[in-house]
Amino acid sequence: MSRGDFREGLRGGFPIMLAASRFGALFGALAVDNGFSIADAVFMSATVYAGASQMVGIELFGSNVQPWLVVLSVFAVNFRHVLYSASLAKHIRHFSFVQKLIAFFLLVDPQYAETEQRGERGLPVTFAWYAGFGVVIYVPWLINTLIGAIFGQMIGDPKAIGLDVLLPIYFLGLVMSFRTRDRFLPIVAVSAVASVAAMHFVGSPWHVSIGALAGIVLAACMPPKRPAIEAHAVEKEA
Repeated sequence: MSRGDFREGLRGGFPIMLAASRFGALFGALAVDNGFSIADAVFMSATVYAGASQMVGIELFGSNVQPWLVVLSVFAVNFRHVLYSASLAKHIRHFSFVQKLIAFFLLVDPQYAETEQRGERGLPVTFAWYAGFGVVIYVPWLINTLIGAIFGQMIGDPKAIGLDVLLPIYFLGLVMSFRTRDRFLPIVAVSAVASVAAMHFVGSPWHVSIGALAGIVLAACMPPKRPAIEAHAVEKEA
């Protein structure tokens, strides 16, 4: 493993860690508020490691719903990770089997966004870089979950001070990082409309997956954009 690539990954993931730390603490506080023990909260962060679906899970646990519904709901929110892994396959095909298992475990939203953008810039996606970027987010996530679980009750209702809006703002920032891609606006618009409609007619958390699928369907139906040189050649022939 290249130490230089690992350190580069650590440096790249550090700002993300600072931004994500508050979500780890928020999850710890909400988990304890919904009846989890401190150990349960940390264990869920260590094994599930997916902020949005963790929060969906604890809310459902607090509502005393059937276990199969909790699992299905978490899967619905995490379905986007299936899409992430398919998109990243071309960048990590040189990883060993064990490295791929580790890579997919660490595959959260910022990990996907940064890896995809790194690959598009033509920079090598090495396992050392990937691991460094992931570890510097994962380990503090556990620590902040513990801190939130221990001290979270001191802040009272998180919604009263606006902490519930942090997650939507975070996801909006990730989406906007891809704004320079072709056909960004129509795909995002269709996804947003489909997600809002699904929220009203189907319910949460299925609106997340339905919105994503609507955007994928539109992208698949739209013709690929031809390179500028090829388009110019076609115009000359015409």
